Amino acid sequence: MSRIHEALKKAATERSAQFDSQLASELVELVGESLVEETLSTQTPTEAQKDLIDLGEPRSSDFEKLVGMCRRAQWKVDPRFNVFAGESRPPAGAEKFRTLCSRLHQIAATRPLKRVLVTSSVPEEGKTFIASNLAQSIIRQENKKVLLIDGDMRASRLHLTLGAPGSPGLTDYLRGQADENRVMQVGNLDNLCFIPGGTTVSNPSELLHGEKLKVLLDRLTPIFDWVILDSPPAIAVHDASILADMCDGVLFVVRAGKTDFEIAQKAAREFDEKDLLGVVLNRVDKSQTYADYY
Repeated sequence: MSRIHEALKKAATERSAQFDSQLASELVELVGESLVEETLSTQTPTEAQKDLIDLGEPRSSDFEKLVGMCRRAQWKVDPRFNVFAGESRPPAGAEKFRTLCSRLHQIAATRPLKRVLVTSSVPEEGKTFIASNLAQSIIRQENKKVLLIDGDMRASRLHLTLGAPGSPGLTDYLRGQADENRVMQVGNLDNLCFIPGGTTVSNPSELLHGEKLKVLLDRLTPIFDWVILDSPPAIAVHDASILADMCDGVLFVVRAGKTDFEIAQKAAREFDEKDLLGVVLNRVDKSQTYADYY
């Protein structure tokens, strides 16, 4: 936790780089790792499980079967939101995401780690940008399959980074208004499936307290190599903490030069008991990084 503390302190003093677009060309740096031993539990089948379409016992070959059942959508990825798109030679940010992937693989080699929650303390720190590009970085590795989920049902924006439809999505599924095949999309990015936030609702926390999302995650996780969830900021609402209980680890995003140190530290403490993997220091001034050297 000492390295995470140092990262939060650095975020309080960094000067943000100036960008033409809020989300374009952002750099990331993973610092610190805090491994927490995971306790596995078993559950008795519930009514929520009976509502799911039977895909049989999950196997690696089930991915193709699942894709065939998913909704096919036209995605138009905007290069401003994607460090891998529209470039014959990816920018420095792409290499940062590869480094982030490598760090996660190192942790996964020591303990079960497939579901990763991406959150922050307050809005506009770049958590959605990080979640989207992390998923797109992983699928560029050979035969790696990712399920990307927008768990920020209060202000869903993940679909904008992919140029994908925003509904039907997670809220519609949890309310019983759409089944899993309607809310899960596949587009023009191989090995990536996406569940958007869905129709706006006034009671997202109540939807999360039910068993339906956990049952869905338990069922789909074995089919994918990684499941990445974007969540609301941790300070304002309790949603991130609820989602963290369903995940194997949490990545905490801090925006350099903007995030208040005390607020970030308070938010990070919320995940001390929830497998906090580390901090992603976002929008770092290039002059303060090795990118300037290369």
